Amino acid sequence: MSATADHAEERTSLAARLGFQPEQVVQEIGFDDDVDQELREAIEEVIGSELVDEEYDDVADAVVLWFRDDDGDLTDALVDATTYVEEGGAILLLTPKTGRDGYVEASDIAEAATTAGLSQTKSISVGKDWSGSRLATPKAAKSKR
Repeated sequence: MSATADHAEERTSLAARLGFQPEQVVQEIGFDDDVDQELREAIEEVIGSELVDEEYDDVADAVVLWFRDDDGDLTDALVDATTYVEEGGAILLLTPKTGRDGYVEASDIAEAATTAGLSQTKSISVGKDWSGSRLATPKAAKSKR
């Protein structure tokens, strides 16, 4: 196997480890020039289609939320993200790693997730500049609204 094939397999397995599956609709929020293009491509490779943007007008199976410290209130961003994802779906919160511009404290992520009614299921390094937190939406929360 070539080095590039190994690298592609490694990226794809990261997207699969993050819980992405073929044929899912994944909505991306907070896209900017600084996002990890390799991670985006790996997710698209696993789901078999492009990520949909913030203009998508239906519920998605999962949401990828790129968030930097100066993007506003994290709790509000997470609450908004839950409106885009189907009941029981996941939100992958991506924040810059420690020491990078826009870094978000882990305690702030935990507090915002709890306040937004989400539970943190996994934290993972997703590239040289980004960390990911997989957040689960409660299955019954939306039906109680």
